[in-house]
Formats: sequence, structure tokens, C-alpha cells
Amino acid sequence: HLKGRHSTQDAHMPERHRAHLAWNPERLIAWAQHTGPATAELVTAIMAGRPHPEQGYRSCLGIMRLSQRYPQPRVEAACRRALVIGARSYRSVESILAHGLETTPPPETEPGNDPPRHHQQLRGATYYQ
Repeated sequence: HLKGRHSTQDAHMPERHRAHLAWNPERLIAWAQHTGPATAELVTAIMAGRPHPEQGYRSCLGIMRLSQRYPQPRVEAACRRALVIGARSYRSVESILAHGLETTPPPETEPGNDPPRHHQQLRGATYYQ
């Protein structure tokens, strides 16, 4: 008990909330490792990309739940593709699997990283100096 701080006793929490106390990032990563290294890496990246790892739990659990609908090799391939293209969410992995994109190679260049186009009407940076 600290003055001016919140405190919660586990016994006062709803049963569903108490169930979440058993989850931690290490447990989720170990669980994802059963699917494959890319899945574990994606789960790690999702939790690392949030201010608090707990904010990524739902996405991670959703990705793990995809292993019930799709074969584990497909989920692993989809996670690998998601890492390559920088998509770090459950919806991205689900979309990759739904459209069968895990078997196709990722695009060579990211959209927006195309080389600049040269046209007559474009003046360029030197025009304004």
C-alpha cells in the first residue's frame, strides 16, 4: 500500500481478469515458438511496438488462434511475410492467410520508395534557389 498509488488485490478482480495475470510476454513468445521462429519474432515485435506489452496480447493471441483454422506451416509463412513487409498486426496476418499471399514472394520495393519520376513540368529543388 503506497500513499497516492493504485493498488489491486487479486481476490477483488473478476475471474476473467485474474486469468490474464497468468499471461506474460515470455509465455506468449514460448507459445508462438511452437508454431515457428517467425511467429515468435512477430509476437515479440508486436509487444515491443506497444508502450506496454499487455496492449499487444490480443493481437498475439489472435495470431496463435489462427493455428486452429490454418495449418501451422501456413501461419509460420504468413508471419514471415508480415515481418518482411512490416505488417505487425493480427489483421494483417489474417488477411495474408485469407488471400493465400504467404506463398507469393513479397514485393521487391515498398510502395512510396519508387524512384522519382522525371517530367518536363517538374522544376526540381534547384529552381527555388
